Amino acid sequence: MDPLAKQKLRDFLLESLEKHGDKNPLTDSESIFVSGRLDSFAAMNLVMFLEENFGIDFSDFEFDVSLLDSVDAIATFVDNQG
Repeated sequence: MDPLAKQKLRDFLLESLEKHGDKNPLTDSESIFVSGRLDSFAAMNLVMFLEENFGIDFSDFEFDVSLLDSVDAIATFVDNQG
């Protein structure tokens, strides 16, 4: 994932966290779903973001939140789809 795309992803996740009342910093390797920082509703918003911005069709495979549990994991997932 190129640096601009990764920053757009970070911004989206930070905004999602802020909407959930979490204004703590986020590192690229930090868990966002398994840790409970974001919930399943936020996961669905993330899926829509990834579909719209990266052309990923989530109907092509079984959804596993661990694939999207950190900025680094999401970047790897997106890179593996292309």
